[in-house]
Amino acid sequence: MALGAKRPLWFTRGANLAITRACSIGYLAGMSTFAKASPRWFVRGDIDGFFGLALDNLIQVLLIMALAKDVLGFDSTIIYGRMFPGVGISLVVGNWYYARQARKLQQKEGRVDVCALPYGINTVTLIGFVFLVMLPMKLLALSRGATAAQASEQAFQAGIVATIATGLIEAGLARAVDWLRRWTPRAALLATLAGIAITFIAAGFLFRTFASPVVAFLPFGAVLLTYFGRVRFPFGIPGGLVAVVLGTGLAWGTHLVQFDAQAAAAARSMVGLKLPVFQMGAVVQGFRSGYLVEFLPVIIPMSLFNVIGSLQNLDSAAAAGDNYPTVPSLVANGVGTLLGAGFGSPFPTTIYIGHPGWKALGARVGYSVLNGVFFTLLCLSGTAALVALVIPIEAGMAIVLWIGIVMVSQAFQATPRAHAPAVTIGLLPGIAAWGALILKAGLRTAGLGTPSRPFDASLIASLRTADIAAHGLFSLEQGFLLSSMIWAALTVEIIERHFKRAAAWAVSGAVLSGCGMMHAYRFTLADTTQALGFFTARPFVLAYALLAGLLLLGTWCKMDTGHV
Repeated sequence: MALGAKRPLWFTRGANLAITRACSIGYLAGMSTFAKASPRWFVRGDIDGFFGLALDNLIQVLLIMALAKDVLGFDSTIIYGRMFPGVGISLVVGNWYYARQARKLQQKEGRVDVCALPYGINTVTLIGFVFLVMLPMKLLALSRGATAAQASEQAFQAGIVATIATGLIEAGLARAVDWLRRWTPRAALLATLAGIAITFIAAGFLFRTFASPVVAFLPFGAVLLTYFGRVRFPFGIPGGLVAVVLGTGLAWGTHLVQFDAQAAAAARSMVGLKLPVFQMGAVVQGFRSGYLVEFLPVIIPMSLFNVIGSLQNLDSAAAAGDNYPTVPSLVANGVGTLLGAGFGSPFPTTIYIGHPGWKALGARVGYSVLNGVFFTLLCLSGTAALVALVIPIEAGMAIVLWIGIVMVSQAFQATPRAHAPAVTIGLLPGIAAWGALILKAGLRTAGLGTPSRPFDASLIASLRTADIAAHGLFSLEQGFLLSSMIWAALTVEIIERHFKRAAAWAVSGAVLSGCGMMHAYRFTLADTTQALGFFTARPFVLAYALLAGLLLLGTWCKMDTGHV
């Protein structure tokens, strides 16, 4: 190197800038990797997700209180001292599990956008167990001479046993659910649910909506705008919250709901720590009394639908990018149901629909934790009674009505267009069962169903004069969930020209009728109930057997290509 020449610099200014830029990029990349590896428990979107999910669960809580008090006649001790602690246990266990599950998926895949599965009380089974298990049990107990308190206790026990059985079936079917989906047409599953939705869920609240239009129309309109019109209210306020606030304000403002000092005092008296107590006596007595066998025609289909519905919601979550393992997710749902039932909740839980929606709101893991904590505090503190005092069921019935409408719509939209007749046929048994419920309630209101005027066979002849085929109505009412599934599945197989499969469904109808799980009924003092036993529904056994033979005959008949 020549003397006096400038020494070359190891780092020029441009090089320094390049290195600084590279280091900055590397630092940001490293921080991004660190963020992916260490996702947070709570993010801003969890607040929005919590309010949405909590509102869904709050509607279930209001529904439980309204039905338990007005339909079942349960006293506050059963509702707030025994049922709600169990509800709280089921919600905190399930929400915590699914939050932990989402956290593990975040860490495993290095993503921060994982959303926990939404979870809560199943609306369909809630309605189903009230009207198809606990109410019939209470009426039966009263007809046998039980006091109102004794009848309520027996109805509570029947609900607990049904829920325990549902939890066991849900957990047990976790590995067999794919097989069930493969062999049971979707139309058969959805039509059966839709039959409950259009009647037991939607119809009653539709009547209440039109009985109080000034109060009910605006909340219902808010729900329709949000969920069907995809309208977003200012400041991102959830449409469901708008509906509840409108309904509450209008109910109080129009004096549909009025302050009742006695009811307020009773609600305040319920406030206090309600520790969960394992309902050993109710569980043991419930199983001893044979409620499990008596209500199997309700328990089995409800459990099956719950499992299949949860699986479909897992599929929905996977489509949104969060692929959760099937078996642990379904088993956890069953365990949540079992724990809740053991501590007094007669209502099964489920994985909710709507995961993609909560994820789009920005909800991740924390919204599930918040939901579990909030409802545990609500249920274990007795403050649910105060909530029901302030927010009447009229405020939330628009959302329940919307749930019923969506379920019926889904039965047609989520099945092949050619299967629409099968869905329609599957709706009919549910409509018949609800019609029988309303008919018998009307007869009791008119003074029948008393020791001097009990329900008996003469009722059939009397109603025939009014052109009401009551025998067919009462026959279809018993085991209607099974009837709905069988007739919808049978129709699908006929449409697809799988006549042997259709015949197999008809044979299953003969078998179930033969053991009294379908179509067999007997009169009690003020009701018609299931008549379990061999060949108690002989005409139906013969009818289904003949139908199976006719369907097999279709295998040898040529296809009518000209019929449209």
